[in-house]
Amino acid sequence: MINKKDITLRDLLRPHYGRMAWLVLGIALCVTAALWVLSLRLVEDRTESRFNTQSLQLKTAIEERLLNYEQVLAGSAGLFSVAGEVSRDEWRTYIEKVNIDRYYPGIQGIGYTRRLMINELHGHLQELEAEGFEGYVVRPRGLRAEYHPIVYLEPATERNRRAFGYDAYQDSIHRQAIERARDTARPVVTGKVVLVQEEVAEDQAGFLMYYPVYHGGVVPQSLGERRMLLKGFVFSAFRTNNLLDGIVGLISPFLDVRIYDGSSLGRETLMYGSNLGSLDEEFSFEKTQQIEYGGRTWVIQTRSTPAFDFLASDPRPAIVLGSGILVSLLLFAFALALIRSRVLAQMSAGRYRAITEGACNITVVMNRHGRATYVSPSCNTILGYDPDDARDVPSETRVHSDDWPRLQDGFREALRKPGEQMPVMRARIRDASGEWREMEGSFTSMLDVPGVEGVVLSLRDLTQLRAAQSELHRLAFYDPLTGLANRQLFRDRLAHVVRRSRRSQEPAALMFLDLDGFKRINDTLGHDAGDQLLEHVARWLTGCVREEDSVARLGGDEFVVLLSRISGPEATAKVAETILRRLCQRVRLNEHEVGITVSIGVTMIPHDSEDPGVLMKYADLAMYRAKERGRNNYQFFTPAMNLQAARRLLQQEELANALDEDRFVLHYQPKVDLDARQVIGVEAFLRWQHPERGVISAHQFISLAEESGLIIRLGEMALRQACIQIQALERAGFERLRVAVNLSVRQATDPGFLDLFRRVITETGVMPDRLELELPAALLNEDPRTLRVLLNALRDTGARLILDDFGSGACSLAALQQLPLDAVKIDDRFIRDIPYNSNATDVASAVIALARKLRLTVVAEGVETPHQLQFLQQAGCAQCQGNLFSHPLDEDSLISYLVNQYERALIP
Repeated sequence: MINKKDITLRDLLRPHYGRMAWLVLGIALCVTAALWVLSLRLVEDRTESRFNTQSLQLKTAIEERLLNYEQVLAGSAGLFSVAGEVSRDEWRTYIEKVNIDRYYPGIQGIGYTRRLMINELHGHLQELEAEGFEGYVVRPRGLRAEYHPIVYLEPATERNRRAFGYDAYQDSIHRQAIERARDTARPVVTGKVVLVQEEVAEDQAGFLMYYPVYHGGVVPQSLGERRMLLKGFVFSAFRTNNLLDGIVGLISPFLDVRIYDGSSLGRETLMYGSNLGSLDEEFSFEKTQQIEYGGRTWVIQTRSTPAFDFLASDPRPAIVLGSGILVSLLLFAFALALIRSRVLAQMSAGRYRAITEGACNITVVMNRHGRATYVSPSCNTILGYDPDDARDVPSETRVHSDDWPRLQDGFREALRKPGEQMPVMRARIRDASGEWREMEGSFTSMLDVPGVEGVVLSLRDLTQLRAAQSELHRLAFYDPLTGLANRQLFRDRLAHVVRRSRRSQEPAALMFLDLDGFKRINDTLGHDAGDQLLEHVARWLTGCVREEDSVARLGGDEFVVLLSRISGPEATAKVAETILRRLCQRVRLNEHEVGITVSIGVTMIPHDSEDPGVLMKYADLAMYRAKERGRNNYQFFTPAMNLQAARRLLQQEELANALDEDRFVLHYQPKVDLDARQVIGVEAFLRWQHPERGVISAHQFISLAEESGLIIRLGEMALRQACIQIQALERAGFERLRVAVNLSVRQATDPGFLDLFRRVITETGVMPDRLELELPAALLNEDPRTLRVLLNALRDTGARLILDDFGSGACSLAALQQLPLDAVKIDDRFIRDIPYNSNATDVASAVIALARKLRLTVVAEGVETPHQLQFLQQAGCAQCQGNLFSHPLDEDSLISYLVNQYERALIP
């Protein structure tokens, strides 16, 4: 019977079972999201429509208000047409009847400006004084062709009285509106102005509307007549805030409204601002409209405000979202319930099929009489039988005769103990190809279990297991590239040979092999070529030894050969010579032919040691001794090698401690220009200030630093200290002196050297052209493309590049032509025997001539005698350095030397 707890909620939520429920939930949530977005869009559209409606209504209301004001001015101008001349009392009475405070809010006042020619000004002033206006003047004062002073302005408030006598025609903004109204006989509105009635503190924007009045009361037809018959202007002055606050507050109280004079939107043209917007200039809607009136263009900009958005908010989208999520979850739960019911039904119908149809085991269900009623499909994969035709798999014809009785006993024992798994037994079963396959399995009686109702036999194929174990053994003890024994297996073999040799005192030998120049092949031709070479070496080594001997690869290009029985060192030496002859050859890799050699270290067992670890160490030391002796040779271990290795290890530790304790300094040897006869630079030499041995030259520890990798840190220290010395020379007044720094091959080829160089010159602030980098000639043996990229990058920084030890080793002329070098330095071995050795002088002359042909500056080092100097001058050498001029000096002595040498001639 199936337990309902077998299906948990976590199981139902997995895609294997709940795929349909998740699909229902996804569809329901997508529909909910779509309805929610639709409701948001509807609310947004309705809010935008309300915003647009209020914006349009606002524009219409402003246009209607301006039209009403125009009608008021037209009526005022009509008063002059009817009455001819209008007295001050008549004007006051008319304005009072208009009642502008009640019906026309925003109008500061309605007035009349009279046009006066210059010959009428005096009479006008006398007329106003006669009316009782003492001190009346036309402002601003001055002589001009015509005047337009304000003579009437009602209501006669204290604010309006300040404008009495003001001639607005003198202001350019007013003049443009006045002249346009005169010429068109239409009301014209001025641009943004500040009314003369305003207090200084109020200073709010305003505008005026001018309406022309002509003599005779009628509008002249021609432009010339209008200008000649102009009598004056009826005008109204408006305070923009008073005019628009009522309109905005009535129609769009929750919109941010801004009105600009003209098409330019800015602070200078702002006529009106309701100041209701967000301080962060955030808004949902914006609309820009134009009003064309009175010869002016006003831009009305309306924006929504947080208050407008709050009032327009609608809870229905949130209701739609919440309801949709709730309905989606209910549908999801309902789908899970249906799925659970279906899964329980499927499990009740055939759970044993899910158990027995594995690909690794064969499951057979037999009835009480031992006849198979079900065979799992894995039978086809493992034994090659079709499950429908394999009903007799556990029969006497398919089971080995020696194993058949054991299977029968297990079947009968299972019948006696229902539900209990029987002990595992092994049996050989014939597959479809006739081969015997070893298998193991056990019986379990499940006759009373619904859906099974039989005895279950579970068989596991041990063939695949043993193949997997064999593969694991191979991976654990053999090198996957060459197929040779790896380090772990070789240690076991070495330990076995050492134990046997200790008991029998029969000699054996251990050889440690390292390929010469393998790193260069790997870097230039690629790792595929390197792997191919290692496979060749593995085959060659295997062919050089006997079958009972062992060959292993420890890693990289390191191999070991264990001669399990050997007569003595002489026979071992013959094997080593055989290996050298076999491996010293040229081989083709990736369309390239390369030559290889090998260095071999040999140690004898048990003569040198009976400890496997010590033997490996001794063989390694002997191999390094072979490399020091020129490579492509073999060396037997001697106790002196162990002593030398211990000494080098102690020196390496001492070197590292000295670097940590900052015990390294730079000394500087001057470099002299032979034509100018003056010091043009110095070369920095590294010195170790040893607490017991004193100052140690770099020649005594630089090779150890390269082997240990400390050369990278030492090189950085030397470069940084040289940059600091350049700054010290500049402060002492020697701004043009260059400082040369020596680089090693390992330092220059380090991937991080270029970034280190740029960082040091950036941190110290030194100009790169004050630095000279001396490169060893051995650097030309590196990959030419990589070297060219490095030197071009260094040259781009501004530093000068000098090839050191020119003429020594294998120096390619093609490389000299292609590399961006500035100078070459002749190896001091060619200078040492000048002029007494004719070979030395010939070589030095040839080297100097060759360098000059390549347009490279020639520098000679190690100059110690005047004869050497004389020869170098005659041969065309440009620069020299050596003890003839000065020994390497510390920082303080260098400054003193430079001061003294610049006061007298340098070259003796």
